[in-house]
Parts: sequence; structure tokens; C-alpha cells
Amino acid sequence: MPLSEHEQHLLQQMEQALYAEDPKFASQMQGSIARARMRRRIILGVAAVVVGLGLVVLGVMQAVWIGAIGFALMIGGAVYASTPPRTKATLGSVAPDGSIRPAATSSKARKARSGQTFMQRLEQRWDKRRNDWS
Repeated sequence: MPLSEHEQHLLQQMEQALYAEDPKFASQMQGSIARARMRRRIILGVAAVVVGLGLVVLGVMQAVWIGAIGFALMIGGAVYASTPPRTKATLGSVAPDGSIRPAATSSKARKARSGQTFMQRLEQRWDKRRNDWS
């Protein structure tokens, strides 16, 4: 059953309060979503391997083509279970002041966001460190 607009608004307020109060805990809780997806992926992969093994055994008794399909299903299930999903969970990083910065999706996005190249940012960091030490 979907949440009403009022309940969704309350949930968003609670999430924002959690992020403001304890950003490290909030980012860890986002990571649990990725773990749940990986767990589901492993379960589906193992189930495909088991079904494929059953088809291989059936193929030995009945027809070779059934065994070939079962073998392909076993290999596909093993590959599916062992590889990470292509979409990564977008977790932000916690800044020294406790705020959360969203993770950039690509180097082009980071460059567009900052307006500087990688080397320019490194030079700025180096200059800042040199000024802090003196």
C-alpha cells in the first residue's frame, strides 16, 4: 500500500533530520540498500544454478539439448551471482563540517561542477597546505 502525501512528507522530514543529526550513520544505512540488492542478486544466481543443474541431470536422461540449456543457465546464474550490479548506489561523502556532499556520477560531472581541471584542484590543495604550514 503506497504512502499518502502527508506520510511521504513526514518520512522525508525524518530522513533529513537523521542526515543532519548523524550523517555517518545515515550514509551507512544507505549502504545497507546496496547489500540487500547484492544479497538478492546472489540468491537469484544460486537459484538459477540449482535449476540449471536439474536441467543438466534431466538432459542426461531425456535429451541433450535440455542439458545444454541447463548448463547455460548454470553458467549464467554463476556469473550473475558473482558480478556486482552495474549501477552503483550513489552515496555521498561526509564533509569535515558534518554535511553530506552528493557523490558526482562521473569525472565530467565533477569537472563541470567545479569548473576546474584535476591538476588545478591539486595545485590549489598544495598551495593551501603550504600556506597552512607557514
